[in-house]
Amino acid sequence: MSEWHNLTDFLDPISLFQLSNDEGFKDGQIGSIVAAHEDDFPDIEEADIIIVGCNETRGSWQLLSERSAPDVIRNQFYSAYYWHSDLHIADIGNVKRGASLNDTYAALKTVLSELTSAGKTVIILGGSHDLTLAQYNSYADQKRIIEAVCVDALIDLNLDTQNRSENFLMEMLTGEPNFVRHYNHIGFQSYYVHPRMLETMDKLRFDCYRVGSVKESIDEMEPVIRNCSLFSFDISAIAYSYAPSSNISPNGFNGEEACMLTRFAGLSPNVNTIGIYGYIPEHDKDELTAKQISHMLWYVLDGRSRGNKEAKMDERDSFNEFHTAFAEVQTVFLQSKKTGRWWMQLPDKRFIACSYKDYLLASSNEIPERWLRAQERG
Repeated sequence: MSEWHNLTDFLDPISLFQLSNDEGFKDGQIGSIVAAHEDDFPDIEEADIIIVGCNETRGSWQLLSERSAPDVIRNQFYSAYYWHSDLHIADIGNVKRGASLNDTYAALKTVLSELTSAGKTVIILGGSHDLTLAQYNSYADQKRIIEAVCVDALIDLNLDTQNRSENFLMEMLTGEPNFVRHYNHIGFQSYYVHPRMLETMDKLRFDCYRVGSVKESIDEMEPVIRNCSLFSFDISAIAYSYAPSSNISPNGFNGEEACMLTRFAGLSPNVNTIGIYGYIPEHDKDELTAKQISHMLWYVLDGRSRGNKEAKMDERDSFNEFHTAFAEVQTVFLQSKKTGRWWMQLPDKRFIACSYKDYLLASSNEIPERWLRAQERG
């Protein structure tokens, strides 16, 4: 307890009884087993997943919600049933709103730094999408070089706005010193993105995936997400009919696709901060968006439970090994016998996450684009 006690300076407790509409959560629901910061700070030594709320919206056009967005999501999530008894879940409450936006960033960054440096995986319930900046700065604080992924209908590089939620990527991707080795953007919608922005991202060797191409082969996003540490999801990426609180677009991912992407984040051995942003209770209809987000969180647990069973890379008996050559390059592909996932070896002998499609391309003497992009980045 003493090791984590200083975190309480930045956090407000929650009441599970009030979250459950004063009825209490039923036996078997997640709310009945979560170790929550209520009267006392919970023992989080054994926690695999830690949840923290941050209802900060001053970086966006959103007004501060009268209802706590993280708490509305919690009510739905904690009403779901607990299927993953191998995982311990803790909820440390909500980050206190600072006197300024930067104060809130600093508080969230400090909390995340403490937890991730201790090997914990943290889910952040936002709040507007610019909180991703605090998420990133928790790694920068530790001088950890990372790969990052954002799921968003927009690419937040708009320099013509005062809203940090619409331009925070500029600071994150170009600030000095910089700790982003690689950035991936999943689910952008072309009609909202200037073509030159895509050209700029490509010149920086960052990868951007249009929503249509992702929907056609969503499994190809698993290796993209597997390589990352930071995972940030703006609910604007979800079509309005599945998430009415997101009123940006009638198009986007459906509910199941959004759940698949967060499941990939849970599966990853590298992802240790997962932010879900952009939820506004006042825009929601019958709490449908809160339900959608709660299902996405459930699939994070599902992914983590399955990912924990994955073998270590040096346990070669747990992998099928395939030697192949393309364009006069000899390489090795590994396929996990436990999860079916794939890795491919680069010339420097490093293995990176890949897909079965990459193996098929290499077997046909074609250079997989994923291999080529990794080589270009060096």
